[in-house]
Amino acid sequence: MNYRDDIRTLEAQRLTRRWFLRDCGVGLAGIALNSLLTREGRAAPVPAPAASNPLAVKPPHFPAKAKRVIYMFQAGAPSHLELFDPKPELTKRDGQLPPAELLKDYRAAFIKPNSALLGPKYKFSKYGQSGMELSELLPHTAKLADDICLIRSMQTDAVNHAPAQILMNTGSQQFGRPSFGSWTLYGLGSQSEELPGYVVLTSAKGTSGGASNYGCGFLPTSYGGIPFRSTGDPVLYLSNPAGLDAKAQRSSLDTLHRLNDLALAEAGDPEITARIQSYEMAYRLQTSAPELMDLSQEPQGILDLYGITDVKQANFARNCLLSRRLIERGVRFVQLFHEAWDQHGDLTKAIKKNTEDTDRASAALVTDLKQRGLLDETLVVWGGEFGRTPMVQGGNDGRDHHNRCFSMWLAGGGLKRGHIHGETDDLGFNVVRDPVHVHDLNATLLHLLGLEHTKLTYRFQGRDYRLTDVHGNLVPGIMA
Repeated sequence: MNYRDDIRTLEAQRLTRRWFLRDCGVGLAGIALNSLLTREGRAAPVPAPAASNPLAVKPPHFPAKAKRVIYMFQAGAPSHLELFDPKPELTKRDGQLPPAELLKDYRAAFIKPNSALLGPKYKFSKYGQSGMELSELLPHTAKLADDICLIRSMQTDAVNHAPAQILMNTGSQQFGRPSFGSWTLYGLGSQSEELPGYVVLTSAKGTSGGASNYGCGFLPTSYGGIPFRSTGDPVLYLSNPAGLDAKAQRSSLDTLHRLNDLALAEAGDPEITARIQSYEMAYRLQTSAPELMDLSQEPQGILDLYGITDVKQANFARNCLLSRRLIERGVRFVQLFHEAWDQHGDLTKAIKKNTEDTDRASAALVTDLKQRGLLDETLVVWGGEFGRTPMVQGGNDGRDHHNRCFSMWLAGGGLKRGHIHGETDDLGFNVVRDPVHVHDLNATLLHLLGLEHTKLTYRFQGRDYRLTDVHGNLVPGIMA
């Protein structure tokens, strides 16, 4: 047998195997896929259309209280002591050393544990029928006192920004794990055919954790967050190059699609499906994204509500309004990153500036969603990666990182309203009632989306992974 005969024989064997698996192995691929997906813990067995479209809508594990998420991540760690957790005793002890027993086994990021106590810089008042106490820095959020659920007993494991941000968003301090938004898409898919299912909007400075905060990790890339830029094309290279008209572009994409289909049939690699989807999504984005980003058609009353004076100016307020527009168009998960809260010094001035930039728009988003009947099916989350120390840093006007307790607020579907959950001690140092770990929060948010956090898993390198790792308990106290 010569060389050419060898090649023909190998090709015949290859075609025979392919023919058997495709035509005679009735359902073999489907059975294998179903087995894999069941083991991986998708919300439900994936119907045939989802095999070619990883973002196809999938049913939840059980009836959901909410269908979508807007997560306003305040990177840098807002001080709970200036914003959400009033401490009159800390004011009284301003300048004194903290009790020695309080500091046993305590580790701060930078300061010495025996630094003097620093009283809160701003006053608190009670608001709404709930009597929720909030800082004078939050006049707009204060108007929502009866609509939000305030958690004062958050806890985390990390004490520095990058690992704490990644832990908050992915359930692990290690790089390479899927983000909360990616897990949500993996479990539920997206209702938007014209926009990505998970969109990321940024303002202020970049986050310490970078793209790991919204990446897909080891999940297929279809589930990763897509950053939208505030100027120029929303996504880089979205516009066609000069000389390429719509007909030529569509022809090129169709040819590319056929080539990728052949590669998919040959290799069965889900990343090829992700590639096909990304090309088609980019094509649709050329029409949908510019319309989305154009706020000029919004009523003046809405722009005033958010505090937007220039519809083209990139800032947190614009991102808040964009997030509402995104979920109206079927986007499943929108995440806003605002990195500005790391006040090791100049706390009094800087935190005032931060709240001026964020308070009005944050409250406007909840108000806008409520007016449109969207809040009951949307989870709104506001918070950072940890809190700040009751002890001073930076002379007499700063606070260090503090992971033992911090505050976050939430609103929307399935959550108690006008409710305060948890309590810290008189100095805002330790949780004394109803602690909520990062994993507990994520487990509860997934539950409200109709997903059982212990079953939403993905097998990678021989192990089943999940957002809550091997931890996490539901927090019934914050659920309606």
